[in-house]
Amino acid sequence: MRKLLNILYVTSPKSYIKRDGENIVIYNDQTETFRIPAHNLEGIVMFGYMGASPGAMQLCTEQGIALSFLKESGQFMARVQGKVSGNVLLRRRQYRMADMDADCVRIATRFIAAKVANSRNVLIRGIRDHGEHVNQTLVRNTSDELKKSVRKVMHVTSLDEILGVEGDASKRYFAAMNELILYGKEAFYMKGRNRRPPRDRMNALLSYLYTFLMLETQSALETVGLDPAVGFLHRDRPGRASLALDVMEELRAYMVDRLALSLVNRKQIQVNDFLVQENEAVILKQDARKKVISAWQERKQTVITHPYLKEKIQLGLLPYVQALLLARHIRGDLDDYPPFVWK
Repeated sequence: MRKLLNILYVTSPKSYIKRDGENIVIYNDQTETFRIPAHNLEGIVMFGYMGASPGAMQLCTEQGIALSFLKESGQFMARVQGKVSGNVLLRRRQYRMADMDADCVRIATRFIAAKVANSRNVLIRGIRDHGEHVNQTLVRNTSDELKKSVRKVMHVTSLDEILGVEGDASKRYFAAMNELILYGKEAFYMKGRNRRPPRDRMNALLSYLYTFLMLETQSALETVGLDPAVGFLHRDRPGRASLALDVMEELRAYMVDRLALSLVNRKQIQVNDFLVQENEAVILKQDARKKVISAWQERKQTVITHPYLKEKIQLGLLPYVQALLLARHIRGDLDDYPPFVWK
């Protein structure tokens, strides 16, 4: 479990919470493992469902603590919350900011600048780790262009300009990313980013992993009381979680792209793990999906130091931390939104 910014994250699927007076107590296999006064908490997020006692739920509602239950995969299940809730005020503020062009541009630049910077870091790390096997000139040149894109996007004045910079940077990044494929390069080579349906193996793998990141980012926004449907860069569209698409931009390269490359380069996913359908769509076979899910869950257990909070967290909590920081900015507790930038 982990406590960050007054939010308690309970990550063990065997955990059960109870009330002891005015304290929240965590039990694992009927053994007390953690105790905290309830007045120190704003929220509790439980991954995996062992549950909470009625007394613990009552204490949470009395103290205005949002108690959220998520599946181990990160999919949002339910939230218990009392009568008094700041969510309506937070959401009203979110809606007002989403209607203001200046706010949208400012926040969207943070998402995309971080996305491009993290993509660039994937390339730089690729040169460092596999320099003898990659076209260093091509990758370094792309890295330099992405650095220019980061600077450029911080000075644009419209969402259209942001999308233009992002589109150009993505095209360059994915072309260079092919250089980082060390095994089965011909079979996994990408002809640009494509989806719906993906038409090559690497795109199929990326799309599958992006789905998990999308679900977990959407759940994270739900847990902090934001409306996942109202974004700042991605505009309103029925059925689309636009804010989740916004926030996951900065997490794609670090959480997904690196994992996809590792799966291929370590031969955990191989050429025959894919099916090519009649319409040329490429999909993962059932057994391969299990391997990818297992690798995703394992990667989420990696402990990192969050660059803004300066605290160690499990990688799987990153969408939740960024959602929390965004909520704090929207609420006015932070002057600006600090996106995640991989150092």
